[in-house]
Amino acid sequence: MDPLLLEWLDILVRWTHVITGIAWIGASFYFNWLESHFRPLETPKDRVEGEVWLVHGGGFYRVEKFAVAPPTLPKELHWFKWEAAFTWISGILLLALLYYVGSTGDFLTIEALAPYGIGAAIVVSLSTIAICWTVYDLLWKSAWAEGNPGGAMAVTFVGLVLVALLLSKIMTAHAAYIHVGAVIGTIMTANVWMIIIPNQRELVEATAAGTKPEGKYAKQAKFRSLHNNYFTLPIVFIMLSKNWASTWGHEWNWAILAGVAVCGIAVRHFFNRRNKGGAREAFWLLPAAAVGMIVLFYVVRG
Repeated sequence: MDPLLLEWLDILVRWTHVITGIAWIGASFYFNWLESHFRPLETPKDRVEGEVWLVHGGGFYRVEKFAVAPPTLPKELHWFKWEAAFTWISGILLLALLYYVGSTGDFLTIEALAPYGIGAAIVVSLSTIAICWTVYDLLWKSAWAEGNPGGAMAVTFVGLVLVALLLSKIMTAHAAYIHVGAVIGTIMTANVWMIIIPNQRELVEATAAGTKPEGKYAKQAKFRSLHNNYFTLPIVFIMLSKNWASTWGHEWNWAILAGVAVCGIAVRHFFNRRNKGGAREAFWLLPAAAVGMIVLFYVVRG
């Protein structure tokens, strides 16, 4: 492919990826903030669980949250799903531009796979992404995960660290980071399109039919949304990681990525706790994350 054409395709797709990613993450942060700030109404309303008042851009806003669903549906109901879809689509296209188009598969580092060229490289790449989503989804649909969410979260984190370790052994350094990001991004997008949106549609259809929606659908959607909330800071780091060769270029790059992810999750958890009024109890997470980053600096420095 013409190098100039490839560069401008990279510009277009990467720009789209960043714009849609900002829209998606911004909506995620906003709704998680909103969820934590609902307060009981002074004058109770039918099925209304809480409300929150906001001021922005010279206007006042009042947002109400219904317990499961309202008695009737409005004429226009806004869904937040296309931000996730276009972030993922542009991300996969960017992955293809970087490692598939015009490549010979040389981002794989195992000599035994090198003779198979780009075909083997693409199979390894796409298979890793698909398998990781399947395993994650099966785990979180299991009865064990429902009864042991803390244990399931630990399994999820360890599993992603093992994926990073494996990819660091069969791909070039930065390609391994990007593929970990592709795995997480696919999990997040699939959570939206295969769990959150279908469950919300069940709520909408039940409400439209005049029947009482089942609370389990709202619970499942909210749980996967929370997963996506904690994934955001690690994946933003990966999206920007091309600028920081000292991380992905290190011999322990997979462990450094895991450490940075823990720091990002700690920061996200602090803000989630703060939004619920627990800033004092969770404040220690910020200096802990800072110490963690300092430790990682000295690890990289050697």
